Amino acid sequence: MPDFWKNSGYHLLGRDGNGHLMVGEEFLRAYLMRPEVGPVEESCAAERALHAELVAAPAMAVPAARIEELADADARDNYRVVLPFIQRLRAAGTVEACYMNLFGGENVTIPALFIDQMAHVVLRNVLDGVEDPMRARAAEMLFRQQTVTIQDGAILAADTDTVEMYATTGGFGDLGRLLVEGGTAPRGAELDVLNDDNAATYWQRDERHDTVIDLTFARPGLDALCRVLEAWVAHFLEARVRIQPVQRISDEHWAWHLGLDVEATRLLNDLYDDVEVDDARSERLLSLFRLEFDDPSLMRADVAGRPVYMAMAMTEARTLRLKPQNLLVNLPLARKA
Repeated sequence: MPDFWKNSGYHLLGRDGNGHLMVGEEFLRAYLMRPEVGPVEESCAAERALHAELVAAPAMAVPAARIEELADADARDNYRVVLPFIQRLRAAGTVEACYMNLFGGENVTIPALFIDQMAHVVLRNVLDGVEDPMRARAAEMLFRQQTVTIQDGAILAADTDTVEMYATTGGFGDLGRLLVEGGTAPRGAELDVLNDDNAATYWQRDERHDTVIDLTFARPGLDALCRVLEAWVAHFLEARVRIQPVQRISDEHWAWHLGLDVEATRLLNDLYDDVEVDDARSERLLSLFRLEFDDPSLMRADVAGRPVYMAMAMTEARTLRLKPQNLLVNLPLARKA
């Protein structure tokens, strides 16, 4: 098996008895080595001293007065964001517990970057031992925004950051940016759509984010996404579910639904409430899904045995930003005794 997504931090973590990722000092230290936090040439002595102490003891508590001693305002702001997150991780004990605790009803104050990083490493854990590269590519959708293109009826999703990089530099970095500014058009984006013939190449480019996934109904990419979502639910909630794409919702007893993104949530809410949805919004719907529990007793009694309908939709700007936490907090689960 290839060791993919090495930059997720997975190799810095161990597992507990439930297979969840235990937070230790090496993982916490990685946040302190980020460029936003590490000292630079202009850093003051107080900043250098604080950083050195934290690297030696990443879980140490830092009084607010220590941060106020830092000369650089940006450094103070960065520490005010990173240190509470490190303490939150440490207190939770596992990455999974920290992730779930974020969505307990209070306003989420953690930057989206950290939420995505946690999803990234948890998905690396969930996919450990999976040999299907299409599932690994599909899993990227849970922590990286996609840009969607409809081409000859096919729904193609590419990594937004990669698309924008090609658009501004043609893939040549700073040199490409200079060419664009000088009026020379760079080469177009050459992103491969994964299929049965080339899917194995994903393992050699897993951190380049330069492959495209086909999310068209009944094609392997959409099936792979369903399998990833099933594994995500099983890992966090210890509930086995089956998720399948559907082309329409024809259910007179439609009882529960959830959107996998903000656009889809609004769209399903309107459809459920018989609010008219115009053609422009309808065309942004990328997929509908039907989720069923293997064990209906895990569901709320009033909807036990009924399917949960889900949707995925792009924005008007043709971006797709999945919110995998919706699958964890919005399912109709029975209350635990």
